[in-house]
Amino acid sequence: MIKVEISRVDADFRMEAVNDKGNSIIMDAGLADGGHDSGFRPMQLLLAALGGCSTIDLIAILRKQREPLRDVKITVTGERETGVVPALYTGAHIHFRLLGAVNPEKAERAVALSVEKYCSVAKTLEKTAKITYSFEIID
Repeated sequence: MIKVEISRVDADFRMEAVNDKGNSIIMDAGLADGGHDSGFRPMQLLLAALGGCSTIDLIAILRKQREPLRDVKITVTGERETGVVPALYTGAHIHFRLLGAVNPEKAERAVALSVEKYCSVAKTLEKTAKITYSFEIID
């Protein structure tokens, strides 16, 4: 079982989420919703989770292939429904910037496997959102 404790830390919407290892993240509502915009909004956390999950899988795959990945930078964007509550994600795009002399064919396969097969967050979000991805290699 996964457990996260969430505590309210101000009189408005600022909260701290702490996992069982003591790692924490701050959440808040945006200014328009009465928050202070001083932390991730919960829907931003979903995009961060999508990027983090797929990148962990990508790194693991490229390590197994002994590819010389020096670093990776990720940008995740999302589109949500408009005019409805709750406003679900309808689409998300992950762009990977792979730094190093990574073989392009192996990179393409690793990115596809990470997003389409192994990332649990992507598999969860794809029930309502079209997940797309791209990559570039920067040597």
